[in-house]
Amino acid sequence: MNAPSFDDGDMTPSTAVLGVMFDFGGVLIDWDPVPAVAHGVGEEEARRFFAEFDFAAWNHAQDAGRTWDEGLAELEGTHPHFLAHGRAYRAHFDHALIGEIPGTAQVLRDLHASGVPLFGLTNWSHELFHDHAPQRFDFLALFEDIVVSGTEGLAKPDPAIYRLAIDRSGLTAEQLVFIDDRAENVAAAEAAGMHGIHFTDADALRSALVELGLLPGT
Repeated sequence: MNAPSFDDGDMTPSTAVLGVMFDFGGVLIDWDPVPAVAHGVGEEEARRFFAEFDFAAWNHAQDAGRTWDEGLAELEGTHPHFLAHGRAYRAHFDHALIGEIPGTAQVLRDLHASGVPLFGLTNWSHELFHDHAPQRFDFLALFEDIVVSGTEGLAKPDPAIYRLAIDRSGLTAEQLVFIDDRAENVAAAEAAGMHGIHFTDADALRSALVELGLLPGT
């Protein structure tokens, strides 16, 4: 857990943590691309696709703003034998959204009930986020603002997307804590001036937020 600890005397109105910025996949939403691909081409072919192809790098380009039509055209040119697999992921993306991460959405709802400003910063393609996420996860309506990487043409851990998210929050970097399941994304948020929490599970997250004074202790 990479949460900072503070004594009350260390905080001033300009530096106290006031708002929380969440990553989505791996923190609030359980995402697994394998079932989506398997739904289109079968389990064995899906496993072969992920074993032999750098899906993470290819998918990151869509998260960073490349359209899915462009991404599939690139796949057809470089790995035509995997075109059906890429198409299956896009067509059956809803199967990649397994559900809520246990307990984290309740932490989010408790923060909202306590009046804490909530913001989202997610690496997600523009098309797949807007076509699936708001309809599937009602807790997304609790956020004051959501920065979607594919919409902005920037993706974590690019420093520019953190600056954009901070500016749109209306708070200073020092007044925000950022939560992500990837350590490199947390480190980038801290480099941008935010506090960081490396997400492992909902209980540890709640404890870190209590320590920051954002949730009441038990």
